[in-house]
Amino acid sequence: MFAFNTAEGATLVSALSMWFVVFISLFIFNEFARRWKLAGFFSFVILPVFLSILWMTALKETTYTDWFHLAKVYSATAGCIGFWCIRHVVKKDKKTGEVLWRLANNKIALCFPPLILAVNILEAVIRDFEVGSMYWLVNSGAIEGEVVGVLGGPWNYMNAVAGILNIITITGWFGIVLRKQTKSDASKDMLWPDMLWFWILAYDVWNFVYTYNCIPTHSWYAGLALLIAPTLCAFTIGKGAWLQHRAQTLAIWCMFAQTFPAFQDQGRFMVSSTYNPMIYTILGALSLGINVAVFGFMMYRVVKTKRNPYLGELYTDMKEYRAIKSLAEN
Repeated sequence: MFAFNTAEGATLVSALSMWFVVFISLFIFNEFARRWKLAGFFSFVILPVFLSILWMTALKETTYTDWFHLAKVYSATAGCIGFWCIRHVVKKDKKTGEVLWRLANNKIALCFPPLILAVNILEAVIRDFEVGSMYWLVNSGAIEGEVVGVLGGPWNYMNAVAGILNIITITGWFGIVLRKQTKSDASKDMLWPDMLWFWILAYDVWNFVYTYNCIPTHSWYAGLALLIAPTLCAFTIGKGAWLQHRAQTLAIWCMFAQTFPAFQDQGRFMVSSTYNPMIYTILGALSLGINVAVFGFMMYRVVKTKRNPYLGELYTDMKEYRAIKSLAEN
């Protein structure tokens, strides 16, 4: 699946060592950005503005300028800003300090997280279709954003369909709530109780396959490490806030990749694909199969409960849902 110990690139030892550095760094950064209000503002407003100036000036000749990388970094950052606002924008009585209004109670504002998630998935779906059609069973050679090249094929189409199903199975659009503040955690995380482990698993598999299909030399880090870090947080210390963790780790990784593209594209930390059609096919089928299963389960629940999965919440009687809901503000 991955090529190690090549003439130019990572050895297994250097790749594993750097993988853990990337994984731990993403996990720690997410903790920094989510725990403190000002830390989040700095990470997703001040830092991107500063870096954008660098990308357009001093780093203009080295940074990624193709539509996909730019769309990804700015859409992920926009998501983080929106989530920060949902968590922290409130209006209080100046005398009593009583909360009079907050963005988290606005139904229109709560449409933003699922919409930005769907747009983010759709960007990758379009790219899968694009690679499959342009490079059908042919290695592209070096292209912008992928120095070794991509190999298109039926796997791109399988994974693109899986991504579309992943969008369709986003449920509980208006069920987002904030985490109640405690002595150990004052983060006010944006919880999504209806986004449960099976959907997250389907997303992770789909997204890894997308990276392997379309940016194979990035999939070791931007695929595996970048997906496992927010998922681990969502099932441990940041339970129920997977989308927030995913957006924050994705945004900072994209900023890093835009600033230091050579990290993944050349030198002793680069990990490339073996470009084995059988592996591509197996991964594409796995991604499609898992997402078909989640879609089937969603439809089963819709029929059984007679609930609208988009206007209401679908999994309210499941223990995983109740565990997340118990963390929310009253």
